[in-house]
Amino acid sequence: MTGFVQQHGLWSDEQRRAANELIAQVAKDELTSIRLSFPDLHGLLRGKTLLADALSGAMEEGCSITSTLLLKDTAHRTVAPIFSEGAGIDNRDLQGGADVVMVPDPCTFRRLPWSPNTGWMLCDLYFADGRPVEVSTRRIARSAMSALAVEGFEFVSGLEVEFHLTKLIDPRLSLEDSGQPGSPPSVSLLHQGYAYLTEQRFDSIEPLLDILRRDCLSLGLPLHSMELEFGPSQCEFVFRPGKGIGPADDMIVFRNAVKQISRRQGYHATFMCRPQFPNAMSSGWHLHQSLVHRDSAQNAFANPAEGRGLSSVGRQFLAGLLAGAGGATAFTTPTINGYKRYRANSLAPDRIAWGEDNRGAMLRVLARGPAAATRIENRVGEPAANPYLYLASQVITGLSGIVQKRSPPPSVDMPYEAMAEPLPTSLEAALRLLDASQLMRDGFGDAFVDYFLMVKRAEVARYNSTVTDWEQREYFDLF
Repeated sequence: MTGFVQQHGLWSDEQRRAANELIAQVAKDELTSIRLSFPDLHGLLRGKTLLADALSGAMEEGCSITSTLLLKDTAHRTVAPIFSEGAGIDNRDLQGGADVVMVPDPCTFRRLPWSPNTGWMLCDLYFADGRPVEVSTRRIARSAMSALAVEGFEFVSGLEVEFHLTKLIDPRLSLEDSGQPGSPPSVSLLHQGYAYLTEQRFDSIEPLLDILRRDCLSLGLPLHSMELEFGPSQCEFVFRPGKGIGPADDMIVFRNAVKQISRRQGYHATFMCRPQFPNAMSSGWHLHQSLVHRDSAQNAFANPAEGRGLSSVGRQFLAGLLAGAGGATAFTTPTINGYKRYRANSLAPDRIAWGEDNRGAMLRVLARGPAAATRIENRVGEPAANPYLYLASQVITGLSGIVQKRSPPPSVDMPYEAMAEPLPTSLEAALRLLDASQLMRDGFGDAFVDYFLMVKRAEVARYNSTVTDWEQREYFDLF
């Protein structure tokens, strides 16, 4: 290959080998189309679908795509003035909606089990001169993992993801339902909730979960369990731990797969934190994390001398997570809706504290079992978070604790009564903390933080200018 990819040295030896094997495999499997996708700022997949015979060209030259996709909010509105000064990141690169180049990562190739004869690959973004797009969130996460490797560690994380599965009643496709955003679909429940982990209730939704299970395994996702959650039409999928950015890639694939598979089966899946259902319960994304020594692959959080508790490295990482939590919240909980979850006595955190095996604390330390399983569970995140930014925020804050040799405060037994810093109660407040965090600016880079703030503040401004159902009920008759 002598094109864009080789000219700029964009693939590792492993990727080159995978690419050579992939071309033959696509032909052998008689695939007809290949989806090339990249995760945007919000962790949504955007890209193009190529016919199979165009794949070899895309593997050599990449695939061009408009850079305006980097400037979209969650309503798919471009929030920066691309045809005037101030396009947001680097005006020269984004002026006029210029193209960037998607370069497929052949190591991420999968065949989509729900879409016959279709392949799929994640892509990384580059400018036309071969420079990486600095605000690509997958690149941001990879950079954080590299900084951790310099200190001799590798990040290990496992995913616990709650979400809602409902029956699709009306997709709302009338002419008046279009817009940015359009009308949400009408749905009904699959179960009434409040029968947490009962086998009988689980069995009632098992036919759909079995389809999701089958296709997740076909995609190579490390699925460990499927569970009935507490709220109406709510469930949880748990994954075995993985290293580096692998779990972030898995989360991107999982969310995309669940939504597409469910829709094809006549259902609707949402990773929105707290849907507007009667009696709804919020969904969280609990991130289990630890470090391993790169030279020995041993758990760096384990404390074999005492047989329980965190090692000194683990305690330093814990202290870093706590110290940086305020500035990181905009990455762990990046939607306006996600802050509706932080409620006292709700199995979700409302302040920055840690406890030993305590599900009310933001950080739940699990260090009483086998050494290899010693870990910290962060319960702060929402399932709509961009997984690359969520993982990067944990690595950056935790690593700062190691570098600075921080010590954590005492653990709490009553997390909702502890004298601890409260979590921000709105996205607007979280963005102010991010803006002021030198740790986040050093870790993510000023350019990325300012870019993130620009897009998310446009989202907040749009929300603040919207007349809500609450306001109509509260004031329309009263005044």
